[in-house]
Amino acid sequence: MSETILSEIDNGIGIITLNRPERHNAFDDVLIQELSAALADMNGNPAVRVVVLSSTGKSFCAGADLNWMKRAAGYGPEESRRDAAGLAGLLRTLNEMRKPTIARVQGPAYGGGVGLVAACDIAIAAFDAQFALTEVKLGIIPAVISPYVITAIGERKARRYMLTAERFSAAEAYRIGLVHEIVPGQEELDEAVGEIVDALLDNSPAAIGACKDLIKAVAGRPVTDEVVADTAARIVRARASDDGREGMAAFLEKRKPRWVAKP
Repeated sequence: MSETILSEIDNGIGIITLNRPERHNAFDDVLIQELSAALADMNGNPAVRVVVLSSTGKSFCAGADLNWMKRAAGYGPEESRRDAAGLAGLLRTLNEMRKPTIARVQGPAYGGGVGLVAACDIAIAAFDAQFALTEVKLGIIPAVISPYVITAIGERKARRYMLTAERFSAAEAYRIGLVHEIVPGQEELDEAVGEIVDALLDNSPAAIGACKDLIKAVAGRPVTDEVVADTAARIVRARASDDGREGMAAFLEKRKPRWVAKP
C-alpha cells in the first residue's frame, strides 16, 4: 500500500490515516481504492476492534481532488458511472463496517469529506474545523454522500446546507448532529478520541456488531408487529450467544468479561 493511506494496528485499535496533506487529503481514484482496501482489511481482521479514521496536515478531507475532477469531466457515461461507483462503494464500506468507527476531524471537511464524517459511527472534531457541502457551487450534487449526510443531520438541515453550499463551523456541525463532540485543539482531540476508544473496548465486539445491525434495521421504521417480533428475536439470539453468556456470567461473578483488556 502506498503512502497515500497510512494504516496501523495498536492494541486492538485500527488507525487509518489519509496522507495527502499537500492536497488537503482530497479524494482521487487512487485514494478511494486504497482507503476502501484498508477499511476492508480492518473489517476482516479479528485483531481490530475499533477503527479510527484520521488525516495528516491541516485538512481532514477537502472533497474531490481538482485534477481528478478535471479528468472526470472528460469521461463518457459508462466511465463516469464506474468512477462514481468507486466513491459510493467506499462510503458504503465505511457505513457497513462491523467494527465501530470514529472520525477524528482535526480540520476542514468539504464535500465527500463530510460524507466520510457522516458515514462513521462517531465523530469528534476540533473547534476550528469547518464543514461545507460545496457541490452545487460546481454545478453538481452531493449524490453518493447524501444517504449518510441526511441520516446524520436530517432532511431539514440538509435542505439548507446542500442548497446554499455555505461553510459552517464545528459548533454548528455539533448542533445539527454531524459530529458528536467538539474540543479546543489537537491534544484534546486525541484525548477525546482515546476516551471513546476505551469505552468501546470495554464492550463485547460481537454485541457491538449486532447493535450496529439493530440500529440499521430499526431506524426510521414505524413500530409494527414485524419490528417488535424482529427485536424480540434479536435479544433472544444475543442472550444465547457466547458473548451474551460470558457477559452475564462476568456480571454475576463480579469480574471483567474476557473481552476487556487486562491492566
